[in-house]
Amino acid sequence: MEKMEGIITVVGFLGAGKTTLLKHLTTSAIAKGLQPYIILNDYENAGLDAQQFLEQLNPSSVNALNGSCICCSGIGELRNLINNVPKRPAGITLIEANGTSDACALMGFLGVGVDSRFLSPIQISVVDVMNWQRRGEHNVLEANQIQVSSLVVLTHLDECSKERRLIVENDIRRFNPLAKIITTDQINVTLLSKLEPSDNQAEKLDHLKAHWSSSSTDLPILPNKESIFSICNALPRSILRVKGCARLKDDEGYTYFERTPDGKVSIRPFHGIPTTGAKLLTVGPGSDIKLLNSIIEHSLKGQEV
Repeated sequence: MEKMEGIITVVGFLGAGKTTLLKHLTTSAIAKGLQPYIILNDYENAGLDAQQFLEQLNPSSVNALNGSCICCSGIGELRNLINNVPKRPAGITLIEANGTSDACALMGFLGVGVDSRFLSPIQISVVDVMNWQRRGEHNVLEANQIQVSSLVVLTHLDECSKERRLIVENDIRRFNPLAKIITTDQINVTLLSKLEPSDNQAEKLDHLKAHWSSSSTDLPILPNKESIFSICNALPRSILRVKGCARLKDDEGYTYFERTPDGKVSIRPFHGIPTTGAKLLTVGPGSDIKLLNSIIEHSLKGQEV
C-alpha cells in the first residue's frame, strides 16, 4: 500500500517567525530521510523567501504563491499546487501561510479537493510571546490563527520574562485548550507524525478586515547598513511588515532586512542573488509605492552612494 503524504501548514501573525520555523522543520525532515516540498504564500514577492530554501532543496521542491491569500482568493491555486506535488517515497509537504491568513478557514478549505494520497492537513501556529495580543485592532486575527492548530510553537522567548510566558500560555489555552504548546528547540518531524487534526471549535472571523494593502519597489545601491535602518524606521507604523533585499556600496553580496510589527529592524546576509533584485516590500495599511519611493529618496538625500 502506498504511503500517504503529510501536509503541514504553518500560520501565525506577521513577523512571528514562520519562515524560521519552516527552515527548522526542513532541516529536521532532511535529517530524518524525508523529502520536503515547500509552498510559501505572501502578498508581495514570496519568491524572496522561497530562495532562502534553495541551499537545502532543489528549486523544483520550492514553490511561491504571490499576490493572493491562500485562505480565500488563492485556495484554488493552492489546492492545484498540492495535487501536483511530485510523488516521492518519503514526501512531506510544508506550507507557510501569509501573516494575515484566516487560519481556521484555511483548514476548512484544505479539507476539500485535496488528492486522496495526502493525509488530513495538520496546522502549526507560531506565537511571538513578546507581542502576543498586543496588536491593538488586530488581536482578533492573531487569536484566530491558533484556534484550530494542533501545535503552538512559542518564539521570541529571549525577550520576555517567565511570568510573561505563563500569561501567554494560559491565554492560548483559553482560545485552544486542545493544542500542544512547545518551543522551537523542542519541535522535530518525528513529533509532527504524532499530531492529529484539531477538533477545537473556532470563532468566525471577518477576514475581509485583514485584507491589507501591500506594495514593493526597487532599491538603489545604498551607501551603508544605516541606510536600511533609516528607511525602515521612516515607514509609518501602520505598515505591519517590512522586508527586502539591499545592495550596499562596496559589498558584492546582498543584505536581507526586515521590520517586525513591534518596530524591531534586523539585517543579515542574503545567500545568493535574489531573482527580484534589490527590493523593498511592505504589507499593511498605508503601503503605497509613491510613499515607499519618497521615503527612500528622503532617507538617501545628502548621503554619498
